[in-house]
Amino acid sequence: MKLWVPVLLTIALVASGCAGRRQDVLRPLAVAPTDTSRVTMLVATTRKPSEDPGKLFSGDRGTAITLNSVCVSIPPDRNRKIGEVQWPSRLPQNPEKEFAVTGVSTVPSERQARDWFRKNRNSKRQVLIFVHGFNNTYADAVFRLAQIVHDSGTDAAPILFTWPSRGRVFDYLYDRESANYSRRALEDLILQAARSPDVDDVTILAHSMGGWLAAEALRGVAMREKSIPSKVRNVILASPDIDIDVFRRQFTEMGPKRPHFAILTSTRDKALEVSGWLSGGVNRVGGTDLRPYAPLLDQLGVSVIDTSGIATSDPLGHNAFADSPEIVRMLGRRLAGQSLEGGKAGVADEIGMTAANFAGSAARVAVAAPVAIISPEARDALKRELSSDDGKIVNGQISY
Repeated sequence: MKLWVPVLLTIALVASGCAGRRQDVLRPLAVAPTDTSRVTMLVATTRKPSEDPGKLFSGDRGTAITLNSVCVSIPPDRNRKIGEVQWPSRLPQNPEKEFAVTGVSTVPSERQARDWFRKNRNSKRQVLIFVHGFNNTYADAVFRLAQIVHDSGTDAAPILFTWPSRGRVFDYLYDRESANYSRRALEDLILQAARSPDVDDVTILAHSMGGWLAAEALRGVAMREKSIPSKVRNVILASPDIDIDVFRRQFTEMGPKRPHFAILTSTRDKALEVSGWLSGGVNRVGGTDLRPYAPLLDQLGVSVIDTSGIATSDPLGHNAFADSPEIVRMLGRRLAGQSLEGGKAGVADEIGMTAANFAGSAARVAVAAPVAIISPEARDALKRELSSDDGKIVNGQISY
């Protein structure tokens, strides 16, 4: 019974966080506000369309990838806090105090998609692809990306990939299978962005279960194309809900030409504790103390940022990447995906250095951990496992 108490408490906290939200909030305002900020995003989804124009898409699985352009109005800064999504409490929304949609349009062809890129690209032709996590409706994902883009200050063209999540806490297994269902679609989106002449730099930001989906898609891209396109330069996994053994395989199978990875972890993430319990007791990447391995991971192009000590409004400690002002500002400086060439610091390096310098912050940067914590034998074995698959038989075994 003692085991069930924290589990049920956590589930109750998750459920209470989503209770009472209106989900029919995507019908555009009749009159667009004039004194608010706007975020226009391209939304690709594998969800089934909804007959309710206020929802647009349900949590069921569709049979096609659908593209829409969605414009979100965000209240003036004087009426909000960084990291906050001000959910509409009634309709029509009050744009002075609540998030609201001002426009929705279909993107029916590749030509229109290219037109969208040209209209929304910045001078560096950067794209940010966001993949949400478990328990997100279409509206949840749209408003969260709008908040991240606005609060981080990035001017990269924002693309949301939203997969069929039911948006209900007790549908964890359905959501996990829906992420699995959507792998090929995310692969195609990544490849389309990388192949576009209007795009020079792709950053992928994935949260929670979306981290597993993003890692699987990158693995699939590498296997289809023999390597991940060089335009995909940075991948940020925030609280990734990935079995730590599975991630080792995903990372290896991406091949040697991988983008730079930054992993935001927290040992205080209660949601990932529950996920680990549901998954047979295997640790999740985002809830594991990776600091002892950080020097080795850094050699492999992976930076680890422990956010355990960062204050967040989320009682589960699972959404710090978006609702903590410290983290969202930190991400914003390099969220669009700066080049790692020419000796310039990449996104994860920038995050790490900034986290170390937070005045009064308890953020701990993993790269400060001494590599001596790991034995030389364990270091060599881990590096070999993550670096290559030579397929040689040694003592009757093939490395896997």
